[in-house]
Amino acid sequence: MPATKARVTFTQYESTRTGMRCVVVDQKGPKVNGYFALATEIHDDSGAPHTLEHLCFMGSKSYRCKGLLDKLATRAFSSTNAWTATDHTAYTLETAGWDGFAQILPVYLEHLIVPTLTDAGCYTEVHHIDGAGEDSGVVYSEMQGVQNQSGELMDLQARRLLFPEGIGFRYETGGMMEQLRVLTAQRIRDFHKEMYQPKNMCLVLTGEVDHDDLLNILDDFEETIIDDVPTLDAPFKRPWVESEPIPALTKTTIKRCDFPEEDESMGEVMAGFLGPDVHDQLACAALGVLLNYLCGSSISVMENTLVEREQLCSSVSYSTDTRPNLVIWFSLSSVETAKLAEVEERLFKLLKDTAAKPLDMPYMLDCIHRWRRMLKLRCENAGDFFADPIIEDHLYGPRDGSELREFADIKELDTIEGWTDEQWRAFMRKWMSDAHHVSILGVPSKALSKKITDDEKARVKAQQDKLGEDGLKALAEKLKQAKADNDKPIPDSLLEQFPVPDPQSVHFISTATAQSGAAKSKKQKLDNSIQQIIDKDEGDSSLFLHFEHIPSNFVRIKILLGTNSLPVELKPLLSLYLMNFFTTPVEQDGKRIEFEQVVLDLERETVGYGIDLERSNAEMLYIAFETEPGSYEKIIRHIRTLLFDAIHDPVRLHASLTKILVDIPSEKRSGSSMLGAVEAMLSFDQTSSGRACSTLAKSLYLKRTRKLLKDDPDRVIAQFTKLCESLHRSENLRIRVAGNIETLPNPVSAWKSLTSSLDLSKPLEPLIDRKEKLADYARTPGNAAYIIPLSSIDSSYARLACKGIDSFSHPDLAALIVAQAALDSVEGPLWVAVRGNGLAYGTNCGYRLSTGLVSFSISRSPDIYKAYMAAKEQVEGYASGKLNFDKFALEGAVSEIVLDMANEQPTMAAAAATSFTNQVVLGIEKDWSHQMLAKVRDVTPEQIREAMMKYMVPLFDPKTANLLVTCAQIMTEKLEENLKGAGFTSVEVKALADFEDDYGLEVPGGDDAEGDDEDDDEDDEDEDGDDSEDGETPGSSEDSG
Repeated sequence: MPATKARVTFTQYESTRTGMRCVVVDQKGPKVNGYFALATEIHDDSGAPHTLEHLCFMGSKSYRCKGLLDKLATRAFSSTNAWTATDHTAYTLETAGWDGFAQILPVYLEHLIVPTLTDAGCYTEVHHIDGAGEDSGVVYSEMQGVQNQSGELMDLQARRLLFPEGIGFRYETGGMMEQLRVLTAQRIRDFHKEMYQPKNMCLVLTGEVDHDDLLNILDDFEETIIDDVPTLDAPFKRPWVESEPIPALTKTTIKRCDFPEEDESMGEVMAGFLGPDVHDQLACAALGVLLNYLCGSSISVMENTLVEREQLCSSVSYSTDTRPNLVIWFSLSSVETAKLAEVEERLFKLLKDTAAKPLDMPYMLDCIHRWRRMLKLRCENAGDFFADPIIEDHLYGPRDGSELREFADIKELDTIEGWTDEQWRAFMRKWMSDAHHVSILGVPSKALSKKITDDEKARVKAQQDKLGEDGLKALAEKLKQAKADNDKPIPDSLLEQFPVPDPQSVHFISTATAQSGAAKSKKQKLDNSIQQIIDKDEGDSSLFLHFEHIPSNFVRIKILLGTNSLPVELKPLLSLYLMNFFTTPVEQDGKRIEFEQVVLDLERETVGYGIDLERSNAEMLYIAFETEPGSYEKIIRHIRTLLFDAIHDPVRLHASLTKILVDIPSEKRSGSSMLGAVEAMLSFDQTSSGRACSTLAKSLYLKRTRKLLKDDPDRVIAQFTKLCESLHRSENLRIRVAGNIETLPNPVSAWKSLTSSLDLSKPLEPLIDRKEKLADYARTPGNAAYIIPLSSIDSSYARLACKGIDSFSHPDLAALIVAQAALDSVEGPLWVAVRGNGLAYGTNCGYRLSTGLVSFSISRSPDIYKAYMAAKEQVEGYASGKLNFDKFALEGAVSEIVLDMANEQPTMAAAAATSFTNQVVLGIEKDWSHQMLAKVRDVTPEQIREAMMKYMVPLFDPKTANLLVTCAQIMTEKLEENLKGAGFTSVEVKALADFEDDYGLEVPGGDDAEGDDEDDDEDDEDEDGDDSEDGETPGSSEDSG
């Protein structure tokens, strides 16, 4: 059933022998992505669906060795992963090029259909009790890290209320910790036998796929498993489709849901409805447009009223779950705890009021038109956009795939474009304003936090007492035996059957670069057809314009702004600048234009726009727009207005400050984000803009700024104006234009509408070197260790950092890249030693050339100390030569480099972004990754060991490395004791508040002098994760634009 949309073709196949389905989405690019989905329905919280997501990787009928699948993947430019949703389990295979994908596919499918599912595998991977009486296991560690988070608790309670007993959507398919502790291997096998049948599986492939080769591979594969699976005509109850239907809600229910949190100032509200039938494509399309109308942007009804005007929450968002009936969710974040019930009531009054009076029909039409443009863009970007609806069709659609026509035909939008006001309001009344619903009021509770900690202490103590010394010894031996059974070596002869593909088989996307004005390089003169177009239109412009030509239906504009000229005392105002940029009034022709009209005009001309810190250099900001070629010059005029005609209005600044401040209590609940927050505060000095935008910096500063805005608005406006004037200078702008340059009539001269009144005589300001912003903590790492306990998490996270490499041209870089890839690969040394033993959900080696540091991170660990010691043993063993990499490790590391290159540029837009970032921000060749690949392939085992000894071993020496840990409060005392025993003599236990910085801003009357309506008492904060990335992949930058 072929269909075509925006240069994309998709085809569905179905096996006449087993019933397995396969949908191929053909699209040009270097990556082939596979999503292998099974409908999985269960009526308990055992977590059996989630356990299979892990256990299927432990071996199969023909390949009984644990880790073989991932070992093969690392040799074939591939990576594997999986996820468990409420209604399905999906396994992924990402590969650079078709050759590697084709090689792995049949092996992967055998692991899914006929896995080994041994007792030993279940014991180590799911749950076990170790020799110290502590609970562990990979699945258990994962769920321990999320079970008591606010979002998880609220979502589960909401689903319990929406769906009665016997409806599978009400259950926690990831598994509750108390259920995982008693889950048996046989229960898992029974679930696999029931659900993992070919007729219940759909393969979704996207990329450059060889159809004939694919069909031959699948045909040969079925021959190998035909005797192991039920026949095509064997009885099978199709999950969800043939299950008990979801009953309609008969009443509205509002419930409180407590979640552990010491800061009790801010809670959350969520509301859910049962929506239209999933097969009613007209209603589903109308619902998508209506939700966008209601809360798709800052000018939509709910966001504008509840956030911008009444400031009752920091954001209003919507989502839908695809079920036999769609489930509609509204989420209100950062609501004052005392006002949760009031705000929930206000939400529904607003919905009723909106449905009771005429809608803004011109804006509704704008929403429809924008929705079309977004669909067109998503078709161009591919990836999950295709995978998700195809999987949903497999779960709920007819077997013939007839409903997949939505890819080729969006005529539903044509129909609803003709709907009247009354039709829209009747639709809204039916599914939202007059419909029964479920509301959850998420209440932070310090008491619950203490109770969870105390109960867990008591449970573990009772468990240890019950087991006794002999019982603990027996469990330690049982675990040792299980590991031995799992970790049998993979024969070299087996791996040798799968050759490494030729990197030349990967079709990378190429772009044509052109430059104008200050962007022109003195070292290299570009000579291509696009440069000729630019030269003809250039004139005497000195504005920095960098062009990337790609065959796209859209133009992507990105403006980089440096922050080095900002005075230190103003840098924390950057967070306010970012929040306020698109929600401020402007002046046009002497008239004030409110921000709603500004946003409306932008939405009419764009598919997306955004502003944030630049990921590849957090000392810079970016402003980005996605538009169609016909709107190119209009967007430039909008940029001119936003930069130079904005009105710094105290009311709008107050609204933006409030949104930032009310989010702080919820931001701090993430252990991984807190790790990045503290690291940013310690690693950089006050001149760093990335540091100044972290939550631990902005909390006190912006709270005091809001107080000043009330008492002395002129002072704040003057400061904010000074900040804008510093940023908005022509010599501080670097502009990228990516798209089909041949379709732009005036690619360069169109920018005169921006520059006509600017001084273009000054030279371009140099880029900022982040190393100049480092604090002593990062300049001379060593002898520093901090533990930060958090009441909101049940697990732990850690990061070690030491001196590393600080240049793309460093002679040791290739060897370090290979060393880290070899250590960190799936089923590699660290994976086996840490994750394989249930000591953490994951580990990661990284390097940051911008700071000259290398790092090692541990996530979701039940015992950071044990995970640290296991990793230390592996790194030191391989560095010293005591342990040796197998002969395939180097090939696997090179394969991972090829995959990383494909991940940098999976789409045309990403390829253009990579080229710009490499050349302009990082100062390297646009094809740097290809050059590095050549160097990596020449690295020797001896060079790998030298790099490990020089850069990785010091990570595990307390004298040369810094250590940061965020953990559950229950873990603190024992962890401190163990770390001191490991040589960290100066371990400090600190609260988040200890890392705050007010940047010297004082206010009359102190922090507690604010009015009653603004009395925020939060004192623990977190950071947005800007500085928490491990490693630095050249070219990875923006998510928007």
